[in-house]
Amino acid sequence: MALPFSHSIPSPVSRHPMPSHLAADAPAVPVLPRSTDHHHHKLVISGGGHLSGHVPISGSKNSALAVLAGALCCSGGAVVVRGVPDISDARAMAAILRSLGAKVQERGGGELAVDSTALSSAEPAADEVRKIRAGFFVLGPLVARLGEAAVALPGGHGKVHVKAANGRGLTGGRFYLDYPSVGASETLMMAASMAEGVSVLTNVAQEPEVADLARFLVACGAQIKGVGTRMLVIDGRRSLHGAEFTVIPDRIETGTFMVAAAITRSCVSLSPVIPCHLTSIIDKLSAVGCRISLKGAGILELRRQPPVVIFEGCISGHFPYPGFPTDLQPQFMALLTTCGGPSIVEESVFENRMHHVEELQKLGARIEVNGRSAFVKGRTTQRNVALSGSKVEAADLRGGAALVLAGMAARGVTEVVGVHHIERGYENFEAKLLNLGADISREVIC
Repeated sequence: MALPFSHSIPSPVSRHPMPSHLAADAPAVPVLPRSTDHHHHKLVISGGGHLSGHVPISGSKNSALAVLAGALCCSGGAVVVRGVPDISDARAMAAILRSLGAKVQERGGGELAVDSTALSSAEPAADEVRKIRAGFFVLGPLVARLGEAAVALPGGHGKVHVKAANGRGLTGGRFYLDYPSVGASETLMMAASMAEGVSVLTNVAQEPEVADLARFLVACGAQIKGVGTRMLVIDGRRSLHGAEFTVIPDRIETGTFMVAAAITRSCVSLSPVIPCHLTSIIDKLSAVGCRISLKGAGILELRRQPPVVIFEGCISGHFPYPGFPTDLQPQFMALLTTCGGPSIVEESVFENRMHHVEELQKLGARIEVNGRSAFVKGRTTQRNVALSGSKVEAADLRGGAALVLAGMAARGVTEVVGVHHIERGYENFEAKLLNLGADISREVIC
C-alpha cells in the first residue's frame, strides 16, 4: 500500500528483527574484517548498475552514543544496551567510559553492558573525546554525580572545567534553549535527571534520538514528563538504577540507503524502520518521483523510477526535526545532481558542511555554492549522464557516504579515499552495498 506522509503512521516497535519472509530470501550481510588502519584504504566503485534486495538497518548511531553516555547516570546498577552499531564512534565512546572507571563489556551482536557504579575520574581521556562530538555528552552526568568535570573540546584544543556551585551536585532550575540543539537538550536532560529538585527545559530538540535517551533514563528511574515535546519537566533523583534498553533504528542510515536506491533507480526494501521518523525524507524522495510503500510492520520498500525525474525545489537544513535532517543533506545533493531541473540545498545547522561539493564537482556535478546554500543544476537531457567516475576524497562522515552514492550512479570507476570517516557512523556500509549488488571493493592505497 502507498505510504501516507503524516505523523499519524503508527510506529512499529524498534525491536523487530528482519521479517522472516525476507530473511529466508536475503543472504546474510557479510561482515568484512575490521581494518587496523582505515586511513590507508579506499573504496573503488564501478557505477551504472542497479541495486536489489533487502537492507537490515542498524541501531541508531546518535541514539546509542547518547544512551552510552547516559549510562554514567546509573550509580545504582549496570546497564545493558542493545542495538549498538559496530562503528568507530561507538568504540570511542566505550573507551571514554572506560577512562572514567566504568566497566564496559562488549557482548557481541550489538549488545554492550556498562557498569558505572564506581567511577574513578571526572576527566575522560582527551584523545578519545576529541574524536567524536558526542564525547562531550559525559559532562552532564559527571557534574551531577561527582560535582565536577573536566572534558576536552571535541575536534580541537582546550578543555572545559565545570564545578557544581555547592561542590557536591546540581540544583534544578528553568532553562530555555534559544535553538533546539540536540546536544544541549541531551546534556541538560541527563544532568537534570540527577539534580536536586525540579527542572523545566523549554524549546528542547524533538529528534527521535532525544526522545530515545529520555525513554532510557526513565527506564533507569528518572522522572521525565513531556518526552517527545518541546518542554520537559524533570524531577531529579539522587541516583538512577540499571536497566536493559534497545535503541531505535538509525533513520539516517535508512535515509542513506533510500537515496542509494533512488540514485541508482533501483528497488530495495529496508527494515526495521519507524516510518513516522522518516516523514520529511519520504516527502522529498516522493517529490523526485520515488514510490515508497509500507510492506509490513517496520518494512519499507522503495521502487525504481524512470531514468529522468524533474525536481525543482529546495532541501533545507534550516529547520529542526521534524524538518529535513541535516545529516542527509550531502546524500540528497548527490541525488539531485542526477535529476532534471534546478534545486537549492541549504545548510544552517553546521558550519563548513559543503566540503563534498568540490568532490562532487570532480565527478561532473554542476553545483554552485553561495555561503551556506548550493544551487544544483542537475542533468540537462534525458540521455545525459550527469556524473562520471573520478578520484575523490571524503572529508566527513555524511559527505563520504554521498560520494559513494554518487560513484554508484556515475559512468565508469570512482575511487573514494577517507574511508575512515564513513566507518564512524555506518555499520558494514560496504558489505550492505555488496549484498544489494553494488560493484564496490576495498583496496589499500599504494
